[in-house]
Amino acid sequence: MSVIGIALIVFFVIARPAFGTMSNVSTVSSYVAPIMILALAEVSVLTLGEIDLSVGGVYVLAPFIVVYLNDTGVPVILAIIITLLIAIAIGCINGLITVLLKVPSFITTLGTVFALEGIVLLSSNGIQINPAGDGALAQVLGGWDYSSILWALGIAVVLHIMFRRTTFGLHIVATGGNRTAASEAGIRVAVVKVTCFALCSFLGGFLGVLDSYRIGSLNPGTDGLTLMFYGVAAAVIGGTALTGGRGTMIGAAIGAIVLGVLEDGFNIMGINAFAYQLVLGLAILAAMILNIQLDRWRSERRSGSRKKPRKTETARSS
Repeated sequence: MSVIGIALIVFFVIARPAFGTMSNVSTVSSYVAPIMILALAEVSVLTLGEIDLSVGGVYVLAPFIVVYLNDTGVPVILAIIITLLIAIAIGCINGLITVLLKVPSFITTLGTVFALEGIVLLSSNGIQINPAGDGALAQVLGGWDYSSILWALGIAVVLHIMFRRTTFGLHIVATGGNRTAASEAGIRVAVVKVTCFALCSFLGGFLGVLDSYRIGSLNPGTDGLTLMFYGVAAAVIGGTALTGGRGTMIGAAIGAIVLGVLEDGFNIMGINAFAYQLVLGLAILAAMILNIQLDRWRSERRSGSRKKPRKTETARSS
């Protein structure tokens, strides 16, 4: 995937030299950062064999909560902290409904995303408003051209370490691979699932705050659901399996970069925006087909190695 990303960058730079300018780097980062953060948010949930559609709703709702709290006299920083705690609570509710009531996560989070979007529209009366706070805080949290992409890259590094170097990360992969075996091995499967939903929702809320300062206004009609699907697409293209048991934070980040480069490159070359949707759909299909074939190949290889007799056993029998 990294090779594809580099090849795309080289192609667009040759085809349109304006693609390689510093001003366009800022534009590309504005495409990449939101997709990357949502892709990273979805990886742990997808690795469990679940999905969180509501992260798009949390993304839209979070900056409005910050404004509402600030209007009541709560300092902006404290309002952001409270908002992120609310986002975590939403994720916990999704996880508990999925785990305790056995409702499929697709249905649970689909209902949640529509409910959250309804809350935003009702509370705002469909009117755009300005984000709360300005100055240095706004610059750090998305106002500066490169702050969002730096936050995204930092989150990618932290989550990669969590996913690959901690016990919790190993528990996520084990639970997604075989829930029954993970439970029998002493892993608290329910806790792992609820925690992953909470993490996903937290990142969605944080991205909402970042984008509010980057864009400079809050639009209650923002289509967070579509942005969420871009994040899922980046995760899948990067190598995370929708069937669970396998995920990669670095792959998701690279997948987001590929999608961002494609979108910006198509815009610079004047290619119809509909072509981007076509390429995105084909890329998802190709990634899924490849993932399934790789899983099948690994399964056949494992079964073949088990059936093959050891040399020592053959020698003893002879």
